[in-house]
Amino acid sequence: MPTRIRKIVTLAETTEREMGHAITPPARKAVAAAVIANPCAGRYVQDLSELIETGARLGDLLAREAMALLRVGPEAIQGYGKAALVGESGELEHAAALLHPSLGAPLRAAIGGGAALVPSSKAMGGPGDVIDVPLGHKDAAYVRSHFDGMRLRVSDAPRPDEIVVAVALTTGGRPLPRVGGLTHDTAEGKDGLR
Repeated sequence: MPTRIRKIVTLAETTEREMGHAITPPARKAVAAAVIANPCAGRYVQDLSELIETGARLGDLLAREAMALLRVGPEAIQGYGKAALVGESGELEHAAALLHPSLGAPLRAAIGGGAALVPSSKAMGGPGDVIDVPLGHKDAAYVRSHFDGMRLRVSDAPRPDEIVVAVALTTGGRPLPRVGGLTHDTAEGKDGLR
């Protein structure tokens, strides 16, 4: 069954100054979210393959939407994350089915790779609730400068029988990182950790 998307919502931000300091290059991140019908809403469904397949389609679509907002190609992407907010007639496992088995591979393909696990979050909520999308370095999970997040609020979603699925991308880390550790420039990106 094709994915029933009610709307796509996007948000991009560029931080050029922080605490009186110029950010060079500016810190840029974007999130793209799809508000979709939950085919499992209101009933227990053992086989969640429809949601798993939907996750695969959304991984590519939302990555491309977020990259378009950043106005960059795949080579400029340094960080990523994903999240889902399930309406009250669904369950957290519906978010897990969308996010975990199949969304990551198409997301990685759209951005030209990614060795690290894609940080994720899932929650239950209603219209206007905040979706927190955690962010991390795409190739090396230990790059602390890229531990970050984006928040998105969709005023009319999710309705009880909907799910909001989001993918966020960054072209760098937080503004003015100074907590030490591995950096983007020193990461090897071979094992997904360092």
